[in-house]
Amino acid sequence: MDGPAGNHGGHGHGGYGRGAGRLASTPVEKRAAAKALHDHIEPDTRRAGAWADDETGAAVKAFGARDGHGWRTAPALRRAHAAWGDQVKNLMDRLGAEKDALNRTNVVLTSADLAVGADLRRTSALDLY
Repeated sequence: MDGPAGNHGGHGHGGYGRGAGRLASTPVEKRAAAKALHDHIEPDTRRAGAWADDETGAAVKAFGARDGHGWRTAPALRRAHAAWGDQVKNLMDRLGAEKDALNRTNVVLTSADLAVGADLRRTSALDLY
């Protein structure tokens, strides 16, 4: 593992991450992908973000002012810490949106299939015989 998030790299998969380049196209695969996002990817990402948050917070405190003197590193770390927090939030939002999209796709496609089927059934030439 390459750090707290368990990033395994994208070697041999045509992209980044273990599942890069694979498209879940069946309802079962989409449910499995949404479940993996919910059960593993989101919580693991949240834990990795919290771990980095805690470690950076400790570093900011260690470099902070004591007796009126501090390292110039502390304000830079504080800014980087804020940027990191924004990036983690954006990633978590994206993962949540992807999970929701996977869950909705089955409903949307099933509804579209039923609507097309109903339209085709109404205009079938076989109904004239």
